[in-house]
Formats: sequence, structure tokens, C-alpha cells
Amino acid sequence: MRNLYCNVEALRKQVFAAVAKLAYEGGDYCSRMEKLPYEIIPGEAGTYRESIFLERAIVGERIRLAMGLPLRDVTEENMISDGVEASAISEKYYDPPLINIIKYACHACPDTHYEVTQACQGCLAKHCYQSCPKGAIELEHGRARIDQTKCIKCGRCKEACSYQAIIKFLRPCQEACGMNAIGKDQYGRADIDHEKCVNCGQCLVNCPFGAIVDKGQIFQLIHAIKKGEKVIAIIAPAFWGQFGEKVTPGQILTAMKQLGFEGLEEVAVGADLCAVEEAEEFMEHVPARQPFMATSCCPAWSVMAKKEFPGFAPYISMTMTPMVLTARLQKRKHPDCKIAFIGPCAAKKLEASRRSVRSEVDFVLTFEELRGMFAAKDIDFSQIPDTEAHYKASAPGVGFAASGGVAKAVEKVIQTKNPDREVKTVYAAGLRACRQMLRVARSGKYDGYLLEGMACPGGCIAGAGTVQPPEKSRRMLEQYEARAALDNPLDSEYMEDIELLYEDPENWDRVSRH
Repeated sequence: MRNLYCNVEALRKQVFAAVAKLAYEGGDYCSRMEKLPYEIIPGEAGTYRESIFLERAIVGERIRLAMGLPLRDVTEENMISDGVEASAISEKYYDPPLINIIKYACHACPDTHYEVTQACQGCLAKHCYQSCPKGAIELEHGRARIDQTKCIKCGRCKEACSYQAIIKFLRPCQEACGMNAIGKDQYGRADIDHEKCVNCGQCLVNCPFGAIVDKGQIFQLIHAIKKGEKVIAIIAPAFWGQFGEKVTPGQILTAMKQLGFEGLEEVAVGADLCAVEEAEEFMEHVPARQPFMATSCCPAWSVMAKKEFPGFAPYISMTMTPMVLTARLQKRKHPDCKIAFIGPCAAKKLEASRRSVRSEVDFVLTFEELRGMFAAKDIDFSQIPDTEAHYKASAPGVGFAASGGVAKAVEKVIQTKNPDREVKTVYAAGLRACRQMLRVARSGKYDGYLLEGMACPGGCIAGAGTVQPPEKSRRMLEQYEARAALDNPLDSEYMEDIELLYEDPENWDRVSRH
């Protein structure tokens, strides 16, 4: 179950806090890094696994990945701090792969399959036996058994069993991966096909052994702050409630300044601009130039669509994502600043690594990583007085964080600009659902539609870098939407600044805007 506070999450928080503290305090990074696993996993007996040495080895790899360093080769003699000099800098982008498997942390779970449990009663009806189309159900001593060499995993036996004695055993990482990118190596451990992977991070948060980890930029971000760089944080609208139900935007702003950030802006402002731009693009292109248009906000979804449906690539909106729009707006206003995007998404780290985006977004951190920074600085939100945060996005802009929110925002703009225009929308969340939506679009059933895709089930509020359970996040987001002063993206005061986003606003080309 996602986002329950557990040993895996506690360990991640400790690692992020330790890396942040290391960066803030400085000193001899090499010797301090070597000591960190002993500080995080003290004592002489294992707490989570059979060996404390294994636990510390895994923590060592987590520390390296959190600092943007690669996994070590287990067959060679090396130290946790190897290569740290190359990461102790204020500017470093993610080196592929972004999503990594710590092999000796992997439990080598069996592949997804159906199996008969002890609840089998050896009944007379034998519905499971009768329902199997491949004769995979065998009877031993009156009880059912599944021959895995014959089973096609259709699930009919499970549906037929009156006692619910047949279960579907899931390999969590494989089930979570909407790209079928996870296989296994010669030892049965999980293995990622990076040609298929779109870095959504769902495998990362669904592995109950914490064996899958993404790289981070905490170390480099803090170096930039210590160096005196003006770092402005831009925070995704899914932030509401992530750091506690009673934590207000004003308290978060104060806490961010205590971390050393110059300021904090909300990405929902960029979502407002994105909704307006996509609305104009839709009205101009559909159906005159293309049968439908798909939204561009989720990088994992758009990469999946281009990989598996290359013919649809021209139909994906060329509007910049809210992250990039917000970052570019801040850089036009403050040319000497650095931008740190704080959000729920692992795939945004990959988006920020693109050559066309690097000049706009310098750092990407998840809410979980930011929480580690708060822990490193001992920030207690209960001791921070509430202040005005001056957030000025519209309710639909805030709603971008939940599945269906982008489509609703774009539809709202179109209805305002052209009340006589009928807008048909459809949305899907989760890569398998997104793939099915595109299959239907290929049949022509969605001609004239606006298609919204989100890689994470539930939308950004269920991203791999979130802290709170998705349903709780949805409720908190709805409260935030209800408090928004504006009800239409077109009313955003930032519309006056939209010309700052383009070098030549009179003659810009949509195709060159990513």
C-alpha cells in the first residue's frame, strides 16, 4: 500500500536528511560519507535484514544515489565515497540511468502467477478445474494444484473458486510498471530495460524491499545555496498537505527561506499559462490540422506515447509544461537566479535533463527529498508562525495535480474564449490506461477530442516523490482549490507577463517550444 509510513520510507528519510546535513556542514566528505551507514544503522545486529553488514551496504548505495553518484560495481573493491569530488559541485545534471536497482536489496520475488492456498477445501464441484481452458489445474489428494508450465494467467480459476482459495501472487515492481520494462536477471532479481522505462518511478514506490532507488540532486542544490547562488524554488500544486495537514503555504515559504532559498513560487501559475496555451493550440489545430490533441504536462506519459505510438507524436501539445513555463518566467524576471523545481515526480528529473530544458530548470527535488532537507535543519512547522504566501493561481491551475484536472482547465478556457465550441475530453491515469486510451484514439473514436494522460494512477498527487497517500492528497488538494481566489486561468495576473516567455512573441513557432 502506497505512502504508509514504514521502514522503507523511514530509511529514505534518514538518508536524505544525512546527505543534506553533510552538504550543509561540509568538511571532509570522503571520511564523513564512510561513517554515514554506521550512523544510520547503528549497533551490531541487523534491524531490517538478516545481516547488519548487508543493511549498511544497501544504505551506502542509497547515499550515493541520493548524491547523484552511480551504483558501485559489487565485483570490485571500492569505497562509498568514490567519485564524490565530481558531485560536490553546484551544477550537475542526472547521469543515466535515473532509476536504479540495488541488486543485493532485491528479494528476487517470484514472477506474477496464480497459486492455490491452504484454503482449498477439495470440493466436489471443482469449479477451478472445470474453468481452466488449458488443463493447468491438477488434483493431488483431492486438492487443486496449478501447473505453472501450462497456466496462461487468465484468472478464470480464481473467479470460479467458491472459497476464494486461489490468489494472484504479484511481483510488486512488475505490476506497478506500466511499460513492462521490468524483467529479471540470472539470479531472479529485478532488472530494468531502460529502453522501455519512462522513469515514472512507480516501481520505486511499490517495491516493499526498497531495492529500487532514483538519483537525487540534494547535494548539488545545497552547494549552490552555500556558494551564494540566488536559488528560487518553484513548487508543484500537489504540495498541499504533503508536509502535514495543518502546514500552510506561508509556513512552507518561511521554512524554505530557512533552508537558504531566495524565494518560493507556485507552479500552478505556470499551469494557468499552460491551460491558456493548450486551449489556443487545440482551437487552432483540432480538427483543422489533426484529429485530436493530447496534453503535454506529464513527461512520462508523453514519452510513452511517442515510444509506442510514434505516429501520434505530432498530436501531443507543443506547449511547455507548467514546470518549464514557471521556471522560464522566473528566469526572465531574475536572470541571475537558479531554479529548483520541487514536486511529486521522478520523471521531472529526466525532463529537466533535456538540453532544451536545462537552461530553465537547474535542480529537481521530490517532496520526499525536501522533507529530508527539513529534517537536516531540524525544522519544526509547529514552531513557525503562519504568514501570507501570496499564491495567486486559479482553481483550475491548482487542479492540474489530480487526474482530469488538466483537461478541465483547458476546457474552461476554451468555453470562455469560444462559448459555442463543443469541447470533448477524455483522460486516463496510469500508463496501462493511457495506452488503452491511445488505442481507442487510433480507431478514430476520439477524433475531435482533447486527451489528457497522466503516468501515475490518480495523477501527480500519486507521484513517486509524494509523502501522503493519494486519496488524502486529493482531499487536501480540493480544499486548496476551494480557497483559490480565481476560477479561470484567463484571469491570472501572470498573463501580462506571457510575452517574457518567448524570444519573439510575434513570430514564435509552437514546434520549437519544448
